[in-house]
Amino acid sequence: MNCEQKQLILNKGHEKFIFRYESGSEDQLLDALMDQASNKKTDFDWFDAAVLSFKLTRVLLIQAEHLLNEKAGTA
Repeated sequence: MNCEQKQLILNKGHEKFIFRYESGSEDQLLDALMDQASNKKTDFDWFDAAVLSFKLTRVLLIQAEHLLNEKAGTA
């Protein structure tokens, strides 16, 4: 199975945080966001993790809606 490469990007001041993940590994991405937020060596904080988690949730909801519409169209 060929997994699609995706990414979430957060621009914060002069920094850019890029998280790349494969479709289907969103749980690992959420773990990475939490790990990064708890790392005191970066400026990535819990608010940033929440923002990207919200973005991820929106993307997943849109994908689910497209799948449901496709399935409804084939029924």
